[in-house]
Amino acid sequence: MSRAHRSTPSPRPPAPGSSTTGARVEGITKRFGTVQALSDVTVEFPSGKVTALMGENGAGKSTLLRILTGDHRPTEGHVLLDGQRVDPRSPAEARAVGIRIIPQEPEIIPHVSVAENIYAGSLPRAAGRRLDRTELRRRVTEDLERLGFTDVLTPDLLGSQLTPAQRQLVEIMRALTGEARVIAFDEPTSSLSEHEVDRLFALIERLRDQGIAIVYVSHRMQEIFRLADRIAVLRDGTLVTVEQANRISEDALVRVMVGRDLSTMFTRHTVATDRTVLDVRNVTTDHVRGVDLRVRAGEVVGLAGLIGAGRSELALALAGDLPIRGGSVTLEGRPLPSGNPGAVIRAGLVLAPEERKAQALFLHRSIRDNTSIAVLERLRRFRFVRRGAEHALVQEYTTRLRVRTPSIEHEVRKLSGGNQQKVVLARWLARRPKVLILDEPTRGIDVGAKAEIYQIIAGLAEEGVAVLVISSELPEILGLSDRIVVMQNGRVTGELGREDATEEAVLQLAMADDISTTASGATS
Repeated sequence: MSRAHRSTPSPRPPAPGSSTTGARVEGITKRFGTVQALSDVTVEFPSGKVTALMGENGAGKSTLLRILTGDHRPTEGHVLLDGQRVDPRSPAEARAVGIRIIPQEPEIIPHVSVAENIYAGSLPRAAGRRLDRTELRRRVTEDLERLGFTDVLTPDLLGSQLTPAQRQLVEIMRALTGEARVIAFDEPTSSLSEHEVDRLFALIERLRDQGIAIVYVSHRMQEIFRLADRIAVLRDGTLVTVEQANRISEDALVRVMVGRDLSTMFTRHTVATDRTVLDVRNVTTDHVRGVDLRVRAGEVVGLAGLIGAGRSELALALAGDLPIRGGSVTLEGRPLPSGNPGAVIRAGLVLAPEERKAQALFLHRSIRDNTSIAVLERLRRFRFVRRGAEHALVQEYTTRLRVRTPSIEHEVRKLSGGNQQKVVLARWLARRPKVLILDEPTRGIDVGAKAEIYQIIAGLAEEGVAVLVISSELPEILGLSDRIVVMQNGRVTGELGREDATEEAVLQLAMADDISTTASGATS
């Protein structure tokens, strides 16, 4: 068989009972050694429909997507497209038959342009096999106009210069080049603003109306019920139900996903003391101006605002990763070092950043390495790490945070998103911090793992830790926080006590036009 022939799999005869249009996975089982990730899963993704694929982290969603798109080969079972077996053996084979995926973590080439990133693998060539830059620019300009992205992307922008939202849009455009028949979206809105989300949803609806089969993975219930025609739920590697979206409630869907009732997800008692631990006064950086903020021992303060409000930049400045140009920061009455992350950590303030894979984790190292790295000085005798003490410490926090893993020697990259976040928390809890800043702590995490993270946060507050939580999910901010501080355009626009906080009140402050007037009238 020639290499060219192998790159595009020949359709096989339809299987009995297979769908006539769209994709279908049939009898899919996948084992990784002794671990069974999927067990006899059969589910259809019809053309012209949005099928939401839901389940907790570790339920098998990512494995199923990787089989559908050729990243994994199933142990048993088949992939069918329009009633014919295709069984892609690589992403290239899946793409050749029209199956595309837009991954949660965009794969962007940093030192080439947006245009070259979008058309990577199918760049137009001129005479002598040189890149035809004129044709490339014409194509990408046409695509940007067609999809309505001209105001957020330019063809010549380098991959290294892209924001998280722009990276996501490039990945989407890459998937739409050529003839797509099935498109899988894996948590596509995690880095997008509300306006960009609306534009993405309009695009997905347009693709659905053109007859493309859409597979949509998200942990955000509001998105699922806004977009999906059908909902397929995996639990522990098994398909448990497929429902029409308009025939199942959110509460019922959660129960099906996790197999238990999470109605008490946010139950916690206020334990804040009068002792201020973190005191931020009139802090100014390159991104925020005149910020005042206080967090007391045992208090959870929510930092709310729209994307671009300056919340993450403030957190990075407090953590020493960005310089503070003016104002003061004290921790238990002592000045906090500026521009020195190591000194800030030693003082007792730690940050779990928004981009855990890029900014927090060593993905190809073990849970043990990722957890103990922040406390190695405590574990050393002379110049050597006491392995027994290290193992005991990591095992203690892995058990305490209920990290689901076969061993603390397991590579972090092989964990689900929720368990990866728990490893980040384990690292910092091992340092026994006085202040813990959590930036989007449940981003890309399923509802069951969210409940566990919330319990961890509540437990830390009960132990007297001052916690600052940044989140774009209003129910999360409202449910977790004793107080909510709202930012817009790099400044604080107001503060709300727990009893006064509603989604409407937070949004009003987050979108306030006159910052000074709003702040003076709304701050408690």
